[in-house]
Amino acid sequence: MAAATTTTEQTSESRSAPVPFDFSQPPVIEGFNPLPKVKDETFKDKFIRKTKENPFVPIGCLGTAGALMYGLRSFHQGKTRQSQLSMRARIFAQGFTVVAIIFGVVVTAVKRKE
Repeated sequence: MAAATTTTEQTSESRSAPVPFDFSQPPVIEGFNPLPKVKDETFKDKFIRKTKENPFVPIGCLGTAGALMYGLRSFHQGKTRQSQLSMRARIFAQGFTVVAIIFGVVVTAVKRKE
């Protein structure tokens, strides 16, 4: 009978122990203030916003895709010279896109510091 009371006491003690983390509430981190959620953006809204922030990235992507398609078409038709020039244009467009992305990241970082 004594053993039965000790297991009951142990389970009641484990229930009353403090919970290290409450999963129903977000964690409280000192010095961190989460921004309120503005709204849920659709893909179209986010695409338009990002394009307005840095319009050179979509331009570079379209240039890359256009040069690739034209180069593949030239290759298929057997125009090797035109295909080679198109692949070089594609590499140039890819470089332009990467530079535009880096430029956008730098501008965003500088804008946040101000």
